[in-house]
Amino acid sequence: MSMSSLLILTLIGLFLSVRGFQAFQTQGLGFITKVDWTAGVDGGKDSFGLGAMIIGTLVISAIALVIGVPLSVLTALFLTFYAPERIKKALVTLVDLMASFPSILFGLWGFIVLMPMAEYWAKLIHKYVGWIPLFKMPSPAYTRSPFIAGVVLAIMIIPIVTSVSREIFGQTPLDRIQAAYALGATRWAMIKAVVLPFGASGVVGGAMLGLGRALGETVAVYSVLNIVFKVNFQVLYGFGGNIASMIVGKWGEASLSESKALLAAGFVLFVMTLLVNLLANFIVRRTVKTGK
Repeated sequence: MSMSSLLILTLIGLFLSVRGFQAFQTQGLGFITKVDWTAGVDGGKDSFGLGAMIIGTLVISAIALVIGVPLSVLTALFLTFYAPERIKKALVTLVDLMASFPSILFGLWGFIVLMPMAEYWAKLIHKYVGWIPLFKMPSPAYTRSPFIAGVVLAIMIIPIVTSVSREIFGQTPLDRIQAAYALGATRWAMIKAVVLPFGASGVVGGAMLGLGRALGETVAVYSVLNIVFKVNFQVLYGFGGNIASMIVGKWGEASLSESKALLAAGFVLFVMTLLVNLLANFIVRRTVKTGK
């Protein structure tokens, strides 16, 4: 099974790299660093640059981690140390079920239900901490912003990070827990002194697994974000983009040269996601194996 998965991943990587090789060859390093994407018209010169989309991908994913990881850790702690047994199984099943939801459901939910609420949250953030450059607004355009996309991705990664964190917290050595209680520690003091230090690296690994999903998310982001080829660090302002949603938005009308550039963009995203997931798996496996 593992060999077949490795073979499939290798074939996908080879396909994307071979089909996108022309874009790397013609654009050079600028394919990664440039921030404009212009397909040549009537014999004009193509100019394909992923810089803005790479930055947008990282910004949106960072928002998802900032929101999702703390909620995931708190959820995992509640399920491991606080939840009564009669409801623990139901909650664990619900969290695992959320991890299997297709992204289109999250996208529709984000567009129909979450977006109006998130716009209100964005206005409150701008009102009270708008002096921070990250939350400045050139104009009152809060709809379909990186912040809203990040919130949707945060909801999507919570089940993954929660499951990994819960597994790591559940392997905390019982003798350490009992020793903390014997010294008079409360449950929360025990968690701070024993559980969190023990599971810290596992939480990092789980967060990186969540980051791997956030990096490659397509439909959910495309549903709640205005795709604009411009670097945007003002997360409340209504434009941005990520690589995956950009590919979806442009593929239907792409010329031959642009389709090759989009495949090259897919290869860049493939490499980014693969590296993040490999590192996350290494951290989680090492944590479980060594108990540190």
